[in-house]
Order: sequence, then C-alpha cells, then structure tokens
Amino acid sequence: MIEAFFRDNHYSLTMVFELIAAVVGLFCLRKFRNSPARYFIYFLACAVIADFIGSYPYYIDKLEWLDPIYRRIEGTMFLEGNWWATLYWSVGAALFYAYYFRIILIQKRFKRMLGYVSLLLIFVSVISIILDWESFMLSSVISIEIVSFGLIVLVSFFYFLEIINSEKILTFYKSLNFYIAVIILIWKLVTTPLLFYDMYLTSSDWAFVLLKWKIIIFFNMFMYLSFAVALIACKPEKKYLLNR
Repeated sequence: MIEAFFRDNHYSLTMVFELIAAVVGLFCLRKFRNSPARYFIYFLACAVIADFIGSYPYYIDKLEWLDPIYRRIEGTMFLEGNWWATLYWSVGAALFYAYYFRIILIQKRFKRMLGYVSLLLIFVSVISIILDWESFMLSSVISIEIVSFGLIVLVSFFYFLEIINSEKILTFYKSLNFYIAVIILIWKLVTTPLLFYDMYLTSSDWAFVLLKWKIIIFFNMFMYLSFAVALIACKPEKKYLLNR
C-alpha cells in the first residue's frame, strides 16, 4: 500500500510543496519588490513550471492531445525524463543560486570565484552530455553532480564567511538570504549522495528506490516549507532596498 502510494505520487507530493512555496512567494512579492529576493521568488515560480514539464513521463501517455508527441518518443530514452531534472536542478538551479548570491556578496574575489565555477559547471555539463549521452538521459552524470555540489557549497561558504566577518552576524537570523543558504546546502548535502547511489542501485532494487523516494520527498517538503516560512517571517534587508 505504502509502496504503491510513493510510486504513484512522489512527483505530485513534491509539486504540492513547490506550489505552496511559490504561492507564498508571490504573495510576498510586493514586500520584496525592490530586493534581490524577488529573483528568488521568480525562481520558485519557475520551479513549479519546470517540475510540471519534467514529470511528462507520468502524464504524456494519458493526455490525448499529447499523443503525437508520445508516439514519437515512445521506446526512446526521452520517455525517462531524467535529462530534464539534470538540466534544471543540477545545472540550472546551481547557476541561479550562484547568480543570486553574487548579487548579495560584497567581496569581489568571492563573486569572481563563483563566476569561474559557474563557467566550469557549464563547460563540464556540455562536455559530459556530449561524451556520456546515455547517462545524461537515463540517470545522473557524476561529473555534473560533483561540480554542481561544489558550486552550492561555495555559495553557502562564501555567504557564511561574510556574515561571520561583518556586523551582520548580530542579525543573521532575520535575513532571508541566510535561510536560503542554509536550506539549499542541507538539501544538496542529502540529495547528492542519493544520485551517486542511483548509478549503482537501479530500479531493480525496489527497497533502495522506495527509500530514495521517501528521503527526497521529506527533504523537498523541508526545503519548500522552510522557504515559505522564511519568506513570511523575514523582511527585506535595508542594504538591498534599491533596484539593481
């Protein structure tokens, strides 16, 4: 019963939490309209759309108006949908967070480092997709995941370092950016190892698949609900109240 529930609804559950965070963000958009946080809210809204698109393997064969597309990709690797998750979450999301925190950070050397690693992620992604097309389509590409993970760690590390070395340490708990940095770091620390295991424990190992779905659903819930609470509780930082 539980296994069937997670098998049939793990994508839907994640989208519910995403939708909650996006709706809360849109309601808070007026509060953050002159703050870089508005870009984060746009990202949350785009995440809902992106995950709906990425879950096409679960509904494309059920909608008659998509039948021509389904017939074209039936029996091909495109029906798996893993490629979209890699592009949006492992590459796109990491690049967004790097861009977002480059706006927030003050130290130019930190900004430059994030820029270099972002370019490295793009380069590694292109090369890895060309050289290992099958892994890109069907599972995770370890080189992309490693660089993506490193970029998120750097984003959080640089932000925390600036907080520690500034007067913001006195009011860090009031900052939306602090919670974003903490939440994405925790989420990445938990979910990245699962992607590595996924390369060796395939869908034939049902116990692993079920455990992976449970962990991902729980930490997606944690991430999106935490974002929602932070958006409600935090106020724009005065430093960033000017349009950029």
